Amino acid sequence: MRYHNITKADMLNGEGLRVVLWVSGCSHECPGCQNAITWDSNDGLEFDDAAKKEIFDELEKDWCSGITLSGGDPLYCGNRGEIASFVREIKNRFPNKTIWLYTGYLWDDLLKQKEKDKDLECILNHIDVLLDGKFIMKLASEKIYYVGSSNQCIIDVVQSLEKNKKVLYIDNSKILEGVE
Repeated sequence: MRYHNITKADMLNGEGLRVVLWVSGCSHECPGCQNAITWDSNDGLEFDDAAKKEIFDELEKDWCSGITLSGGDPLYCGNRGEIASFVREIKNRFPNKTIWLYTGYLWDDLLKQKEKDKDLECILNHIDVLLDGKFIMKLASEKIYYVGSSNQCIIDVVQSLEKNKKVLYIDNSKILEGVE
């Protein structure tokens, strides 16, 4: 797996101050994507022990709420094996830190895929929040939290898996309706 950047003390990509890993590789290629440079899975730096240590050093800090995996797409097929191992290790070492993950895939499609993809199943069992769906320029909004377009959902993965139905962590539709 390759990556483009590690952002520290980020407050735009999840709740609290977080460390963000921007992975390489995305097959969605959404028009208007803010990170088109990350689409090529062969671009960027090799995700090695030094990069992992840099992230773990941030997660050790009391102020750090957790990690956000973005990109690119952490669930790009070429990333899933390493992401699965990585999130498992994070949850084991830092059980009180949250893991947020951005993907262009839809929740319902991921649930179908996980039956045949043990790496994906592992990922879903170790993350807290999934931000799903492709970015759609005509649905872009600056009013909503943490996602770029109103079709994207912020899903409470733990509750969704427990209840066997999608449970939103934040419901941006209420914000757009002015209901908050």
